[in-house]
Amino acid sequence: MDIPVPEPTPVSRPFWDGLAAHRILVQYSPSLGRYVFYPRTLAPGTFADDLEWREIDGAAMLYTYTVARRPTGPPWADALPQLPAVVQWDAGPKFSTELVDVDPADIHIGMRVEPVFYDLPEDGITLVKYRPA
Repeated sequence: MDIPVPEPTPVSRPFWDGLAAHRILVQYSPSLGRYVFYPRTLAPGTFADDLEWREIDGAAMLYTYTVARRPTGPPWADALPQLPAVVQWDAGPKFSTELVDVDPADIHIGMRVEPVFYDLPEDGITLVKYRPA
């Protein structure tokens, strides 16, 4: 069974195009003075129309995670354990992802992590996952 993949929208397309080039592009709001994620048309809270795409290096800290020893869905039946996680980018926003290249016993909240790009050419999409830095 094929894994489901994201479907870029007109608003999120720059994020996905950035990942395809192995770059992480995130929206920045000058009026808020901070990065925002998920992609949107107006800045949160202020509704300012000033969002611009900027590149970040993707360096992050592990905010939370779980070790899924049962598949989270049929497409992942052969990919156990799964390590869904939320990382907090040094640039500010939190990002839902998956941990890779790590033994579950070695994972701890607050650990430094770095991005790893996974190209899925058959689907025309690139995913970003995280491993220990």
